Amino acid sequence: MEYRRLGSSGLKVSELSLGSWVTYHNQVGTPAAREMLAAAIDAGINFFDNAEVYARGQSEIVMGEAFKALAWPRLNYVVSTKFFWGLDREGAAANRKDTLNRKYLMQAIDGSLKRLGLDFVDLIFCHRPDPQTPIEETVWAMSDIIASGKALYWGTSEWSAAEIKEAWDVAEKYHLRKPVMEQPQYHLFHRQRVEQEYAALYDTIGLGLTTWSPLASGLLTGKYKSGVPSGSRGALESMSFLAKGLTDPTKNAAVAKLEPIAAELGATVAQLAIAWVAKNPRVSTVITGASNLAQLQSNLGAVELLPKLTPEVLKRIDAVTLPLAE
Repeated sequence: MEYRRLGSSGLKVSELSLGSWVTYHNQVGTPAAREMLAAAIDAGINFFDNAEVYARGQSEIVMGEAFKALAWPRLNYVVSTKFFWGLDREGAAANRKDTLNRKYLMQAIDGSLKRLGLDFVDLIFCHRPDPQTPIEETVWAMSDIIASGKALYWGTSEWSAAEIKEAWDVAEKYHLRKPVMEQPQYHLFHRQRVEQEYAALYDTIGLGLTTWSPLASGLLTGKYKSGVPSGSRGALESMSFLAKGLTDPTKNAAVAKLEPIAAELGATVAQLAIAWVAKNPRVSTVITGASNLAQLQSNLGAVELLPKLTPEVLKRIDAVTLPLAE
């Protein structure tokens, strides 16, 4: 496992990381989480991603209980969480959800720390942009959280390049802590934002990326070629909105064409897809997910595949997937 700097910061994160979206609490309880976290750190993973909204806070609780049981030195691992949607989706209070105002953010960090059982988190993200809150207010609040010691770095998730640059400029103007990372979706069928829209930000502001969904929510595993199998992510009631994309016949046909390429390299399509994301030098870390230990171990095989992704192999992959990429 190699380690990469998080953008222009001095923080080093493993090229593959482990996230908890969908799985923790919904599919993975504390004992299984503890087992997978232990296997991950043994393999060299040092970054674990979470969010306030995942399983309405239960994901943070599961991860926090696992951290407590494992009792690792705090310097050995990096933890993130994200704020925007809030926990109480049905709450009547105006500042409970879909916001990045100061009141919400200053209370959200305290809630996450309590659930995780930590004194601080390493990374905090604005989970989506909030056009209703002045950008200056959000930047000041995130900077103040950093200044308080409750988090070490802050960034954004699924913000446009213009929004990220505006936040950075506000921080520059008022000498505040600047956003250093973005968490965008990035996989073989979703490329434009990372490869084109953000292109100017990598060198000008030193933007780092903690990318999510390298397998397109499972599409790039090949298991959805014949429909949605029971027990899969797509079969979860809470993930029903993914079903149409997962069963897209054109993209599944493309996934089938990737199988012989992966086989020639001694890998699965999933390992090929994860390695492809990690091959991009602009990516600081690729957030992977797993609902069991075997899946995690299989995903880790992508590391060994990286040296095999030669320009010729990458060209073959592009021939199959680039015409369908957004």
